[in-house]
Amino acid sequence: MTPANVPQVCHEANRALQVIQQDPTIPISPEWADLDPETMASAVDGVVYHLANPGVTPEESHNNWVAFKLAHGWTVGPVKDEELKQHPLLIPYSELPESQQLKDRLFSAIVEAFRPEVAP
Repeated sequence: MTPANVPQVCHEANRALQVIQQDPTIPISPEWADLDPETMASAVDGVVYHLANPGVTPEESHNNWVAFKLAHGWTVGPVKDEELKQHPLLIPYSELPESQQLKDRLFSAIVEAFRPEVAP
C-alpha cells in the first residue's frame, strides 16, 4: 500500500456509503477511475492533511474539506451541483446530519488504519 492508494480507498468507501444512504441532495459519486481531477485532488488533500496531523478529528477533517472546496470556488447550495459548484454540506460539522458526520468518521478511520503502512 502506498500513500497514493489511500485516497482511492477513502473515496470508494464514501461512495459505498452514498449508495446505502441514497441522499437525494448528493448524487452518488463516480468510481475513482472516473473522477474529475478536482475531486481526486480533494481526496488526496484530505489524506495528506490527516497524515501530516496525527489525531485529526472528524470535525477537523470536515473543516479541511470545506476549506478545500471554498478555495476552489464552491458555495453552499441545496443539492450538490458540479456545474454550479454548489454543495449542501459546506456547513459547520455540528450542523451536519448524523448520516453525513458518519462520512467524516469513516474517512478519518480509514486514513488512521493505513497510517502505519504509509506514514513517513
